[in-house]
Amino acid sequence: MALDQKSSQFPQVLRGSLYTLRRKCGKPTCRCSDGEQHETPALSYSLHGSTKLLTLRPQDVREVKAALKRYRQALQNLNQKALVGIRTLGQRIRSEKAHARKARR
Repeated sequence: MALDQKSSQFPQVLRGSLYTLRRKCGKPTCRCSDGEQHETPALSYSLHGSTKLLTLRPQDVREVKAALKRYRQALQNLNQKALVGIRTLGQRIRSEKAHARKARR
């Protein structure tokens, strides 16, 4: 698959947490029976109040990390815009109240 096709199919932003699942498979002759557990990257996210888990392929991890970072940056930008909006609203209300007090005098 060409890089431009792959990037157009991959989400630009993802919400959640990336972590590594570690577990034993249960086979008595496997390396995990001696303590070296199997590792699988996973994306944990909340949906309608329930935590969901999406296991990933190793080749997806880099793109998932980048999409998670873009989400955090977008959320930070949105919060900054909301704070500017709150400040602007507060200034407008204070100004209108002051103007109304002067008009009553």
